[in-house]
Amino acid sequence: MSESLLCNRNLAFELYEVLDAEALTRRARFAEHDRATFDAALDTAREIAERYFAPHNRKADEQEPRFVEGRAQLIAEVGPAVQAFLDAGFLNANRDFEVGGMQLPTLVSQACFAHFQAANAATTAYPFLTMGAANLIEAFGSEEQKRLFLQPMIDGRCFGTMALTEPHAGSSLADIHTRAQPADDGHYRLRGAKIFISAGDHELSENIVHLVLAKLPDAPPGVKGISLFIVPKFLINADGSLGPRNDVQLAGLFHKMGWRGTTSTALDFGANGACIGYLVGQPHQGLAYMFQMMNEARIGVGMGAVMLGYAGYLHSLDYARQRQQGRLADNRDPLANATPIIAHTDVKRMLLAQKAYVEGGFDLGLYAARLFDDSRTADTPMERQQAQELLDLLTPVVKSWPSEFCLKANDLAIQVLGGHGYTRDHPVEQYYRDNRLNPIHEGTHGIQSLDLLGRKLAQNDGAGLKHLMRLMVTTCERAGGYPGLDGLRQPLQRLLADLQDVTLSLLGDLREGKSVRALANSALYLKAFGHGVVGWRWLEQAIHAERGLVLGNEADRSFYLGKLQAARYFLTWEVPGCHNELALLAARDDTCLGMRDAWF
Repeated sequence: MSESLLCNRNLAFELYEVLDAEALTRRARFAEHDRATFDAALDTAREIAERYFAPHNRKADEQEPRFVEGRAQLIAEVGPAVQAFLDAGFLNANRDFEVGGMQLPTLVSQACFAHFQAANAATTAYPFLTMGAANLIEAFGSEEQKRLFLQPMIDGRCFGTMALTEPHAGSSLADIHTRAQPADDGHYRLRGAKIFISAGDHELSENIVHLVLAKLPDAPPGVKGISLFIVPKFLINADGSLGPRNDVQLAGLFHKMGWRGTTSTALDFGANGACIGYLVGQPHQGLAYMFQMMNEARIGVGMGAVMLGYAGYLHSLDYARQRQQGRLADNRDPLANATPIIAHTDVKRMLLAQKAYVEGGFDLGLYAARLFDDSRTADTPMERQQAQELLDLLTPVVKSWPSEFCLKANDLAIQVLGGHGYTRDHPVEQYYRDNRLNPIHEGTHGIQSLDLLGRKLAQNDGAGLKHLMRLMVTTCERAGGYPGLDGLRQPLQRLLADLQDVTLSLLGDLREGKSVRALANSALYLKAFGHGVVGWRWLEQAIHAERGLVLGNEADRSFYLGKLQAARYFLTWEVPGCHNELALLAARDDTCLGMRDAWF
């Protein structure tokens, strides 16, 4: 099988050695599964991704959606790919058997979905957004809304979007202008404009459900005045059949540097005064509801960033093994055969950095998926609560750390290919362009860092943070049983000690109302905290690699040694550099805070 999407051996290592997916089958919800059914789903995902998604990745990039007579036209290959995804059941991989789902653990379904993210990020966006929209309606919609909108989404007849951003407001949702006016029929009439709405128009499904944030006439100011509405492209009759076109117009398409195959739309709601929307849940609670989809999307964006980095890494690795150029420094014979560039130390450095970033991010994303499973199906209420608290805490990291460092992996992949990396003869330049969007998808690094430092650390009296620190300390103690891991464990322990001191100090400032001072350099905090988390996950991988060397067969030896070397790189090359960020945070450095407009 091809290794162009992700490494099969590494996937098995994560699922069955590090995260123990088979243990989930002892829980009632997953009792009908075993490793064979998990592997069958993974094999199917890989086959469909390679057969239907990967082949048109370049074409979708070169032939973007077109705005034709008020609608978006996609290349022909997108429809069959999405249909193959639907036919295989991946849209409902987590849903109950009774409604046609696979009832897979999120850990396994996330691993399946990773194949599609690596093969074609743009086409994958259409079902990705639909799954999140369906989950939101299932959680907060009325029974009538579920009948009219959720079931068609489960059936794959209706796709979904999230419509948040407005031209004047950007990420500042408190300032949205879209309004919803109560109507005599019990529904609402919406008026407003939304931009950058991914998958906002297409003909892949018979209908599109837009989940729209808007404000009612009596809305209080700020985010406490936001409500959530279901706004379908076509209205639905009482019997579930399609009705007339709703007053939702495609105003235009944006042409981004990446994800070019995903329609990025400007939508006009209510230009003719007839846009009908349906209130979800209670008035003024819309942002709280939308956070469920946003947090799912944040984790998905982080995993998507991992997979674009992963695909670039695998391509550059294959290239480095085949490309012959130059000779080693101790070979002075100009007539000697050129050596594969993977033999050059600086190329090894670039490949090792990529491996550390993408396999560290891959573990982090799958760990988050396992936490989601534990939050729903763990044996005791305490275990479920702890898993949810830990997932809430880590969500900003899962989104933002891969978006930064797996993008760096793409940058290094281009460099490994040299001049060829900058051409369209190889996919690495597209992977970079596609991944460059992820630092802004679902909130920038700055927004995620404010969420982490300003909200998540102290949430529930710091329960998630305390639990995370206990887990990290336990891992370091377990690593102490392997003398070969001392050099990996000690840098992490030093970082955790400094990180804990800085964290307590910053939280003290926040409690005292010194928010501007405490949050001024939150991006530095996110980087150091993220490296601590990924360093912990690498130490976990290293422990399992050590075990594998003892228990595994000779064929696995190189795999486990590669794991240990990547862990060594991250923990001894990357982690120690975080002390500079922590020193700036401890000093409350005001270089950025103190800068003035006139000084630029």
